[in-house]
This record gives sequence, C-alpha cells and structure tokens, in this order.
Amino acid sequence: MLRKFAVAGVASILMTTSAFADGHSKDIVDTAVGAGSFETLVAAVQAAELVDTLKGEGPFTVFAPTDEAFAALPDGTVENLLKPENKDQLVAILTYHIVAGKVMSSDLSDDMTAATVQGGDITIDLDNGVMVNDANVVQADIEAENGVIHVIDKVILPAS
Repeated sequence: MLRKFAVAGVASILMTTSAFADGHSKDIVDTAVGAGSFETLVAAVQAAELVDTLKGEGPFTVFAPTDEAFAALPDGTVENLLKPENKDQLVAILTYHIVAGKVMSSDLSDDMTAATVQGGDITIDLDNGVMVNDANVVQADIEAENGVIHVIDKVILPAS
C-alpha cells in the first residue's frame, strides 16, 4: 500500500514537471497562472496593467517571486501596492523583475549584472547557488513561448 502511494506521488510530481516543461506553448502570463504558485504576482501584473506586455512578443526573462515571497513582505505592503494610486510604484517593482531578452541559466556568469526593464541593474551571484540580488533562484528555465521564467524566493526591490 505504501508503495502505491509512493508511485502515485512520483507520478504526480512527474506530471507537474511535464506541465512546466510543456509550458513553452503558453506565454509568460499563462505559464505563471497555470503554475498555481504565482497568484499574487499575477494579481500585481493585472493591477499594474502589464498583462498585455507580458503576453507580447518578447522575449522576456522574468524573475518571478512566489506567493510565499510576497507574503514575507511587511504586513499591508502588497495590499498597499495594489491600490490604484500606487500603480507607478507597483510598475517599478514588477519591471525590476524583468530583463529584456531570453536569459537561460546556462547564460549566467558569476557577478554579472543585467539591466532590467525598470532601468536598474540586478546582480547575479553563483557562489552559493544562483542568486538574483538577495533572492535565491529556486527553479530555473521555465520556458514560455515569449521568454523564460526563473522562480525566486524573495521580492527584489529597486534602489529608491
């Protein structure tokens, strides 16, 4: 009986991985929605009116914070950013997570910097796993038809 549960668990993991691997037939937004762990990011992209952009031709590289990454922000931060009067700040934060072009993990080098769509630079550190600024990349190279998503465990913020 335990073996059946183990096999079912492995099969479930493989089907989830296959869905991600086949995600390149969807754009970045649809891939994020389908993953199920980016509800806050998707809500923020909608509030910032960036959906059409991220469904566009691209290519884009998105460093996508998980729902847990957004939950780790101080209480009220996400709710405040989603208010219409804070749209400019929300756009700045979200576009700081986006690099023009498709940058796969194999393209990275230690201490490289990349210009974000927001205008600031992010730094890639490969000394202890892959880090973008102070966020860990927890899953890399999720391909979409218009770019790639790298999942990160923290919301990165541009310099004020």
